[in-house]
Amino acid sequence: MVLGATGQIGRPAVDALARDGWEVTAVSRGGGRDEGWPEAVRVARVDRADDAALAAVVGDGCDVLVDMVAYGTEHARQLTSLAGRVGSAVVISSVSLYEDDKGRNFDTQGEPDGFPAYPVPLTEDQRTVRPGDASYSTRKAALERELLAAGDRLPTTLLRAGAIHGPHCQTPRELYFVKRNLDGRTRRILPFGGGSRFHPASVHTIAELIRLAAARPGSRVLNAVDPDAPTVAEIAGAIDAVMGVETESVLVDGPPPAPTVGDTPWSVPAPVVCAMSAAERELGYRPVVRYAETLPDTVAWIERRLAGRDWREAYPKMFQTYGDLFDYAAEDAWLEA
Repeated sequence: MVLGATGQIGRPAVDALARDGWEVTAVSRGGGRDEGWPEAVRVARVDRADDAALAAVVGDGCDVLVDMVAYGTEHARQLTSLAGRVGSAVVISSVSLYEDDKGRNFDTQGEPDGFPAYPVPLTEDQRTVRPGDASYSTRKAALERELLAAGDRLPTTLLRAGAIHGPHCQTPRELYFVKRNLDGRTRRILPFGGGSRFHPASVHTIAELIRLAAARPGSRVLNAVDPDAPTVAEIAGAIDAVMGVETESVLVDGPPPAPTVGDTPWSVPAPVVCAMSAAERELGYRPVVRYAETLPDTVAWIERRLAGRDWREAYPKMFQTYGDLFDYAAEDAWLEA
């Protein structure tokens, strides 16, 4: 059973599990199905906030429950309440819950010197934020704590995903460069010398980890990222190559020079790069795709969604998360100065 089956990770995960021989029930609020799924995939319409409805669709039980959208103590307890009817679980978590040895994390990054200085690469042994209800990261930490504590009743693999990318994403970081290219912008400003690295995680990478974890139940946390962690300059160049354009990169030492100038979704002052050795050891994971190989599908999806629409209408969550990413007037003024 896959909860959140029609989301960006759920679609390839359902496909990977079905093609691996599982009998899959794809659960979502809309009850829809992806055109690429095998016909044998069953669909169910359930709002996971409805405990009774979720328990009903689980019915007499399932071998594996995969949850794409869980976070917070309430969702963890909802899952553990099904322990007698669920063999094991695979749940998506996030690298955002890591913090450095000085207590800096993604929640403190807006403070002076608040961005964490993580070791490279980050392993699953790195300390995490304190569980709570204050933020997305603390709620993911709370989710992990509850599920790991119930590992004897419900073995759960928690996958700490990096910067997720692929079609159907509601907040695609690639939008930043795709739209600029569509708008004919011939120069881009990249802070931190274009060297920012925020480890990407393809939906296909995560789907493969889900497939492997489903067949190897256990109580564990594992990073879930691609085999490569390109710099923001490399990402921009790869998107240019897919779109057949040439763009000049104006590299700036240090942070973005103005609030809406050069502040890309990858612009971090210190690298966020994760190790995959634990997944290799525990699941037998081997890379299935590299970042640049996935870009044609991602770029095509973004272009179709933008066609004839304001980007804020096409991607409202992107605007809510990052604000005005395309303040060309401010950018031109800075370049001219």
